[in-house]
Amino acid sequence: MTERPARRHVDGILLLDKPVGMTSNRALQAVKHLYRARKAGHTGSLDPLASGLLPICLGEATKVSAWLLGADKYYRVEARLGVRTDTGDADGRVVETASIETVTWNDLGPILDRFRGPIEQVPPMYSALKHQGRRLYTLAREGREIERKPRAVQIYRLEIERCEDGILALDVECSKGTYIRSLVEDIAAAAGTLAHVTALRRLGAGPFRSPEMHTLAALESLAATGEAALDDVLLPPDSALARWRAVYLDTAAAGRLLQGREVSVTTGPAGLVRVYDGAQRFLGVGELTAGGRLAPRRLFVESCGQAGMPAGRAAEDNDPVGARNSDRSLFGGSPNG
Repeated sequence: MTERPARRHVDGILLLDKPVGMTSNRALQAVKHLYRARKAGHTGSLDPLASGLLPICLGEATKVSAWLLGADKYYRVEARLGVRTDTGDADGRVVETASIETVTWNDLGPILDRFRGPIEQVPPMYSALKHQGRRLYTLAREGREIERKPRAVQIYRLEIERCEDGILALDVECSKGTYIRSLVEDIAAAAGTLAHVTALRRLGAGPFRSPEMHTLAALESLAATGEAALDDVLLPPDSALARWRAVYLDTAAAGRLLQGREVSVTTGPAGLVRVYDGAQRFLGVGELTAGGRLAPRRLFVESCGQAGMPAGRAAEDNDPVGARNSDRSLFGGSPNG
């Protein structure tokens, strides 16, 4: 019987370019296998229909996954106008059609203004939200329609890239919790027609805007040359927090913080910050109070070399998965898409 290769400690963030047709969970497991990582998680699922950025956190980097999960996202979405499906995307069943003769680029310009800024969305039935303990998509498959309350989201940027031959392409920058399928349907309804998503690509998340991404095929090629090549494409855990303010502590203060104690600082307003020692090693996340105290919130003790892990390098200052069926995560943890 062939023994499974031993798992190893590996820490960092991989910016995976997830392919169309693969669930986020399957992509995660493929990366975990390639790296032989003991611990790994993704930061918000992408639909099988979608491609693009899926940050995979390995080892200690899983401690920052919650902040990436809650980060803003950037998408390019294509929609077929005049056709509505039961799922809001091309994998669903066509349930209604409508004319698109009156939908033009000029018509859509003023309509998009209504969807920029804070808006409310009604979550789709084909989503992972629960009603009385059951996923909405499960109820939808049974033909049931449940009343859903609107949810507040933010659309920071919404631009038309193309509108021709019945296809509408949009660039969207949005807050966490935004349903792209619902956004497309609502825009079409405001234009007097119908629509569904035919293609979706995530271009960025949080501080990672149009970043270099790595395909599974490229990772497999790197793996053939050795694990060092795989490790070289990982980003440090603190890269996920690159937009946060950084606080640097001397040796004594760093030691007290790592013991779980508050320390006095003289920098910046209250809020969450990245914390480093004098050697610019990442210690973790702290919270500054208005009184000039810094409290530990999420420490990366191993990043200080206390458990054989290489010290994390400082970043530059500047979405559990549900499934449509047993092998699909179209309506998983992230609502996007």
